[in-house]
Amino acid sequence: MIEVKHLTKKYGTHLAVDDLSFTIEKGRIYGFLGPNGAGKSTTMNIMTGYIGATSGEVIINGHNILEEPEKAKKCIGYLPEIPPLYLDMTVSEYLHFVAELKKIPKTDRDSQVLKVMELIKLVNMKDRLIKNLSKGYRQRVGLAQAILGYPEVIILDEPTVGLDPKQIIEIRDLIKGLKQKHTVILSSHILSEVRAVCDYVLIISHGKLVASDTPDNLERLAAGSNSLLMKVKGEKDTIRKALETIEGVTGVEMSYDSDEKLWKTKLSIQENVDIREKVFYAMAKANCPIYEMQVKRVSLEDVFLELTEGEKKKSTGKQERSQWKPVEDKSSETEKSEKTEKASDKKEGDQS
Repeated sequence: MIEVKHLTKKYGTHLAVDDLSFTIEKGRIYGFLGPNGAGKSTTMNIMTGYIGATSGEVIINGHNILEEPEKAKKCIGYLPEIPPLYLDMTVSEYLHFVAELKKIPKTDRDSQVLKVMELIKLVNMKDRLIKNLSKGYRQRVGLAQAILGYPEVIILDEPTVGLDPKQIIEIRDLIKGLKQKHTVILSSHILSEVRAVCDYVLIISHGKLVASDTPDNLERLAAGSNSLLMKVKGEKDTIRKALETIEGVTGVEMSYDSDEKLWKTKLSIQENVDIREKVFYAMAKANCPIYEMQVKRVSLEDVFLELTEGEKKKSTGKQERSQWKPVEDKSSETEKSEKTEKASDKKEGDQS
């Protein structure tokens, strides 16, 4: 569906996107994550043909966005963070205007606009001026213009920013419904939203891809994703010795809480292993009562922080904390050089 190959974008001496490569498959909702300044919006703008890349290429349904922009853009519907609306138009006027820009056949425009308004629940607002709509309904209009023409790919940049909780839920439900006929790429700072909506997650930091997987796998494979937190009373050596003999325990960390006079203990355990019962009997046998026990589940937010903080430390020369690796680039150095030269030559030709 979409191939991003060795994408690089520089603004003067600032490297916004750094040799970024990934593939988007059909029929999924992708979450595109990264801290501010990571290169998300720049990448999206390049993918939609809004700005050019310094080097690299974007292939959409077999069409290079640089070499065949018109054919490539027909496959994309785009909702920027600030919807491109004409406030003095009514909803119906604006959508008919967009339909004309997208070269939808004149005989099909009325029916397509009506279908999209029904899908996005805008029919009751069709004669209202856009400037008189709430922010939530303006987002709906922006989403409607992205869907017009039924492009295979819909790219949404922060579609729920500034909305109230009710509006956020409504937009999320609309996005989920798009999956049936479209591939969706969603950029958001709200990690719970990505967790609830997306099938697959791409995380970038400092313009580089640092992880790509399903939300479940990212959480499951994260460092310390499966651990047990306890508060135990007794002698430190006795507690540690009893816990280390339990099958499935891979690590024991202990610190003393002088106020409660208890040992705060964290057990790292093997994937998909429930050792609570074994821990209970081991502590009972050692005469070390358990005052508290809870399983710790790593969230997508924890994964995000681990990955982006690791890249931050790496970029400043400090040891990287994250154990994650970006998607491996299997292209040869010769191929990279040829692609870079080709994109640079094309860009110079366009500018001239």
